Amino acid sequence: MIINAEDAIVGRMATVVAKKALAGEEINIVNCEKAIITGNKRRTIEKYKQRLERGQVGKGYYVFRKPEMIVKKIIRGMLPYKQEKGLKAFKRIKCYKGVPEEFKEGKMEKVKNADMSRLNNYSFLTVEKLCKELGVE
Repeated sequence: MIINAEDAIVGRMATVVAKKALAGEEINIVNCEKAIITGNKRRTIEKYKQRLERGQVGKGYYVFRKPEMIVKKIIRGMLPYKQEKGLKAFKRIKCYKGVPEEFKEGKMEKVKNADMSRLNNYSFLTVEKLCKELGVE
């Protein structure tokens, strides 16, 4: 299954992806950088920057700066990844920045309940903008 994350709310998309992965489906998510994180922009950026500064080198609290890894970590939060079934489900999920050549011909689906049109306010941030704020081009 190929899911297009463009203009999709990350949290809503993550719940659907986690359920399908637990059911045994292989899931590929493309255009992760165009996914949307809802909420106050400034507060969201501050939260991620605070996480980045926390911890120590080599031991620390690891924060990903790549869009595909941020989306994958959000999905991991929806899975019981410390149990065997959650770990197997997590390995079935692949996230990509952009659309790789192998998936251009395939049928891409959008998650219905995760569409941006559900937003009644305009306070959101794309994963790509968040990554730029964290220091990734």
